[in-house]
Amino acid sequence: MSILCRPPRNCSLIKEHPKSTAISNSCVSAKMPLEFSGWEAYCDKSKHLKPGQEPKKSHGYIMYHGTHKSNAPAIISSGFRPSAGGTLGPGVYCSRNINKAMGYPACAPNDRVILKLRVRVGKVKKIEGQSLNLKTTWHQQGYDTAWLPATASGVGLEEDCVWDPKRITVVGIAHCTDSSTKSSLESLIKQGSQSQDPKVKDLKPCKGCGMQTEDKHTMEKCWSCKASICPFMKNHVCQKKRK
Repeated sequence: MSILCRPPRNCSLIKEHPKSTAISNSCVSAKMPLEFSGWEAYCDKSKHLKPGQEPKKSHGYIMYHGTHKSNAPAIISSGFRPSAGGTLGPGVYCSRNINKAMGYPACAPNDRVILKLRVRVGKVKKIEGQSLNLKTTWHQQGYDTAWLPATASGVGLEEDCVWDPKRITVVGIAHCTDSSTKSSLESLIKQGSQSQDPKVKDLKPCKGCGMQTEDKHTMEKCWSCKASICPFMKNHVCQKKRK
């Protein structure tokens, strides 16, 4: 008999080999041998990257960008304009660390606005060690975002550079000392969110897991029943016939 054994909640995916015998206190109160095959996944809906956590391809994350309050309305309404250069070359600079964003731009503190962003990172290149030679040429190698970890930044604060501004959506105001300016900017964000986001047209449902994704998920064969499955499926239980 095959049953679904629920894994610990801090696990995103549990794979068990077929015909294995195990003792599981999470499945039964009394200890007994069980034969199981399949998984159940618990999705971590948090979009905030922890310090040092590597961004995963095609995922969306919360990041921050500092700008002058006079530039914020145009960014919210029309999108970012990539910088011509910088530590990681051309692109839009942002960081998971709000303290990094608080250092930009060089203006009076009361004139600074920190935008809260949702960034669809696409294919990410980690810039450190042997990859430092790609510090400003990562996009030519097929990457959408460059990630400079705190350990490689020289200032202890992580930084990201996104090539295509269309991958970035302003979702909130993380810092603004002027309450009237903050209210006005939040109204602009709300107006934008109420209109249809053209980027949604680029997302297609995966035939396996049903998730909306910009990149096609690779289908694989179940190690037990050989069914075609997507690794991002919430759960899978083998439907092998009893002998």
